[in-house]
Amino acid sequence: MTTTKKINVANTGLRDSLIVFRKEMVDAFRDRKTLMMILLTAVLIGPLMLIALSVIVGQQEEKSERREVWVAGLELAPELHNYLLRQGMKVNAAPTDYEAQLRDFRLGESVILIPDDYKEKQSRGESPELRVVFDSANRQSTVLVGRNVGLLSGYNREQGTLEMAMRGVAPAVLEPFRIQERNLASAQSRSSQMTAMVPWMVMMAVLFGGLTVALDTTAGERERASLEPLLTNPISPFSLVLGKWMAASAVAMAIATISVSSFFPAKMLIQSEALQAMFRFGPVEAVLFLIMLLPLAAAVSAVLMLAAIYGRTYKEAQSRSTIALLAFQMAPMIAIMDFSGEKPWHLLVPSLAQQTVMLRVLRGDDLHLQHLMVPTAVSVVVTVVCLVVLARRLKNLAIR
Repeated sequence: MTTTKKINVANTGLRDSLIVFRKEMVDAFRDRKTLMMILLTAVLIGPLMLIALSVIVGQQEEKSERREVWVAGLELAPELHNYLLRQGMKVNAAPTDYEAQLRDFRLGESVILIPDDYKEKQSRGESPELRVVFDSANRQSTVLVGRNVGLLSGYNREQGTLEMAMRGVAPAVLEPFRIQERNLASAQSRSSQMTAMVPWMVMMAVLFGGLTVALDTTAGERERASLEPLLTNPISPFSLVLGKWMAASAVAMAIATISVSSFFPAKMLIQSEALQAMFRFGPVEAVLFLIMLLPLAAAVSAVLMLAAIYGRTYKEAQSRSTIALLAFQMAPMIAIMDFSGEKPWHLLVPSLAQQTVMLRVLRGDDLHLQHLMVPTAVSVVVTVVCLVVLARRLKNLAIR
C-alpha cells in the first residue's frame, strides 16, 4: 500500500511538473523577438567562426603564394639579391620608414635589413649581421618571418660552401650532419590549434541562450508578482521547480543542438582548402559535442535559476546571473591558454571539462570512459543540488 502511494505521489508530481513545463514553454515562445534573436545567434555562430578562420588562413596562404620579400639596403648586397631571385622570390625595396609603418600596422610584411657596414665587414673578413625586422604586435608581419629567416640561412650556407670550395675544402665539412624536423602532430591535431575557439563559442551560445528563460521563470515572475499566487496552488515546490527547469534547459539544449548542427553547412563556406581538409567535423564529432553540451546546458540552467531567485527584481537577478556566467565563461580559457596540457582535475570543473573533451575530439585524440562520464556526472550533481536548494527557497517564499 505504501509503495503504491509513493508511486501515485511521484506520478502526480511528474504530471504537475509537465503542466508547469508546458506553461513556461508557452510563455517563452510568446517572446518571439528574444527567442528568434537567440536562435539566430546559435545558427550563425558556427558559420561566422569558420568564415573568420577561413579568411585568416586564406590571407596567409595568399601571402605565401605571392613569394615576395621586402629588403632594406638591397643595393649593399647584390649577391643576396641574386640569391633571392634564384629562389623564385620577387624582391621589393622596403620603404624608408618601414619601422614606423610596422608599428602603425601600415606594413604587413617582415623586412630583411642589410646594415650599412655590410660590405666593409665582408672586406675585412668579418661576419656582418643580417636582421629580419618585424613587430610582434602586428600579426600580419609575423606570418612569413620563419620563411625569411630560412632564406637567409640558405644564403649563409651557400656563401660558406663557396668559400670552402675556393680553398679546396669539401663542402661536407660545413655540414657534418643534417637537421630535419619531424612533427608528431596529425593534420587534425594541428588544425585544432586554429579551431580551439570553436567549442568555447558554442558554449557561449548555450550559456546565454538559456539565460532569458531562466531569469523569466524565476525573477521575472517574482517581479510581476505572479510567483507567490503560483505557490498557493496544490503543487509541491520541487515539482514547480522541476517544471520551470525543464523549460529553461529545453531551450538551452535546443540552442546547443542548433549550434553544433550549424557546423555542417558552415564547412561548405570555408574558402581555404587547407582548412577545409583539416577541419574534420562529422556526425561522430557532433554526437560527442552534444554528449558534453546537453548535461552542461541542464546544469547552467539550474545555476542561473538559483542565482536569479535571490534577486528581488529582474535587474538584480541579471547582475547575480552575470557573475555565474562569468565563471562559466572564464574556466574554459584555462584549457586554451595553458600550454602545459590538460590535467585530471580539468574534468571536474564545469565548462572547463567540456572544453577539454571537445578539444580532444577536434584533435582526434583517444577518448576514454572518464572523459565522457566525469563531466556528465559533475553536471548532474550540480543540477540536482541547485534544484533542491531552489525548491527550498521557493518553499520559504510560499511560507512568507
